[in-house]
Amino acid sequence: MAAFRRALSRRMSRVRQAGRGDRGSAIIEFVFISVLVFIPLTYLIVGFSAVQRGIFASTEAAREAGRAIGSAPDPQLGMARAQRAAELAVEAQSVDLQDLSVGYAPAGSGCEAAGSYVPGLFPGEEFIVCVTVTVRVPLLPEFIESNTATGYFVVERDRYAA
Repeated sequence: MAAFRRALSRRMSRVRQAGRGDRGSAIIEFVFISVLVFIPLTYLIVGFSAVQRGIFASTEAAREAGRAIGSAPDPQLGMARAQRAAELAVEAQSVDLQDLSVGYAPAGSGCEAAGSYVPGLFPGEEFIVCVTVTVRVPLLPEFIESNTATGYFVVERDRYAA
């Protein structure tokens, strides 16, 4: 029995010595995996959030601009109100105002026709308010500005307005 214990003790000491070379490797593996997986994953989440913020800003800005111009007494005041309402909505989402564009298009056409139409604000008039915002993804160079988000809102003036 004593011989068995000595043999078992020798084997256990060899196993312990073999395991000593792996000490600390779990921390190194965790750091390596973190760098390879978690940092790019975090960047994707931040980039997606920036794009989503731009889309929401353009949609909300179009809605607010449409409500502002739809309730205005005359076109000039209405377009000024719509521009300011869009600016406030975009600022609320922390998007740059220098990249804001507000345009108007006739009902039934898309935002491609925006800019060629000036609303008259007469009773029963329908038109589209289009707001375009440039979306910037963090850590990408400035020359990549082709990412735009366009929101639109259909305005229908009251048919029985005085």
